[in-house]
Amino acid sequence: MTDIWELLQQAAPIMLKGVGYTLLFALSSMVGGLVLGFVLAVARISRWRLIQWPAAVYVSLMRGTPLLVQIFVVYYGLPSVGIEFSPLMAGVLTLSLNASAYLSESLRGAIAGVGKGQWGASYSLGLTYPQTLYYIVVPQAIRIAVPSMSNTLISLIKDTSLVSVITVTELMLSTKEIIAVTFRPLPLYIAAAMVYWFLSLCFEALQHRLEQRLARAHQ
Repeated sequence: MTDIWELLQQAAPIMLKGVGYTLLFALSSMVGGLVLGFVLAVARISRWRLIQWPAAVYVSLMRGTPLLVQIFVVYYGLPSVGIEFSPLMAGVLTLSLNASAYLSESLRGAIAGVGKGQWGASYSLGLTYPQTLYYIVVPQAIRIAVPSMSNTLISLIKDTSLVSVITVTELMLSTKEIIAVTFRPLPLYIAAAMVYWFLSLCFEALQHRLEQRLARAHQ
């Protein structure tokens, strides 16, 4: 037991650095995914098929293919056509593109959950379609979508482990590097799992706090 404690103490600085990259990937990808996801959600509810159809195909493609394959396409495949990214940029970009597909469905469902009568009432007051979205529909939709969007963020924290395949030193790759030196995989992999769990618990707590605040704001 003493050996394991000493091993974890030695590994802690390297693993903490990996945790920093994990949070950077997760939060950056969440922001990028939210921006693109909102655009996709609006496109999906559009009446114009020329806008609706490409968004639907994109969402289906990103949700229907493995994230690992998408990482390989962005980092290893795109350079063959002259588009090249650093490992950090490739990881954030791929996670953002992947998350946007899931977030767009959360937002689309939430927007659909806002009563149609509110759209009609907004138009009768002279509000345009963008104004109705911005002032009336989106504030209510966000409250509905918070739980599913939070689940996506928690999934992103775990999905960051996949970017280790493109040599980004996040938590998983940091753990593998320590294992390569110490040859003690079991305690280190368990420690990494506990860190992922702890991060997930922290974001779950933030989700509950946000849900409570939004609920009070609409009482």
